[in-house]
Amino acid sequence: MNPRSNTILVVGATGRFAGLVVPELARRGAAVRALIRDEAQGALARTLGASEIAIGDLRDRESLDRAIEGANGVFHIGPAFAPDEAAMGVSMVEAAVRAGVRKFVFSSVIQPTNVRLKNHAAKIPVEDALYSSPLEYTVLHPANFMQNLRAAWASVLATGTFAEPFPASTRIARVDYRDVAEVAAIALTEDRLAYATLELCAEGRHDREEIVRMMSEALGRPIVAGTISFHEWAAPIRSKYSDHQLELLAKVHAHYSQVGLGGNSLTLRAALQRAPRSLESFIRELTHA
Repeated sequence: MNPRSNTILVVGATGRFAGLVVPELARRGAAVRALIRDEAQGALARTLGASEIAIGDLRDRESLDRAIEGANGVFHIGPAFAPDEAAMGVSMVEAAVRAGVRKFVFSSVIQPTNVRLKNHAAKIPVEDALYSSPLEYTVLHPANFMQNLRAAWASVLATGTFAEPFPASTRIARVDYRDVAEVAAIALTEDRLAYATLELCAEGRHDREEIVRMMSEALGRPIVAGTISFHEWAAPIRSKYSDHQLELLAKVHAHYSQVGLGGNSLTLRAALQRAPRSLESFIRELTHA
């Protein structure tokens, strides 16, 4: 790493996903500076492993310049479905260039060139900004996050049914974001993943019938595969998203209904130098949570 600093600025450090990157970095000896919106999040960031706190806003250039000063690296993940996600990501890249940052890891999305999905296409300007910069970048293309299953777990336990808003035969590439976080930490503290763009997926593309078999085995009782409308599926999260954001999410699931989601585990296995965490093991963990 740059001898001037081992400080890594982590965007969204208290979030569900960037929050998994913080302890991975701390474990590797990095000094994690958490970029948060307000001081109330500071205690949580420190609990996760952050040693410094920076208050800032991705829409405020001056706050980004203050937050990034003296950092050697940046981990960036954009706010899901935000209408100005691309602009915020580009602003973060520009701030890193101005500050003379060495390393930049961007948690993008699998198949960002699928322009039919606007939340995927929003990652393209950020990737372009990195590829056109002097930064030592690593771009991550993770598949559907296994952690999303947690939202359905209470319903699975209560009803004995696992339902998603696309056919039970749909095959989806998934990844445990803890593996993504580990790859991000490797890229920010070592050199072997520099200038890499990595598709990150676990082994297999499981349909819902296969998933409920895993759930049944883990729980020791039968779980059945169900199908639910997007409107019903989205009801518990409706308050967290605008109508426009929900429309974008609905298009993602419509795409899954048509073609599923492809992905290959080869690059994740190579980056980790071990087998990726499996969906089966993730489900077993849910049963003991």
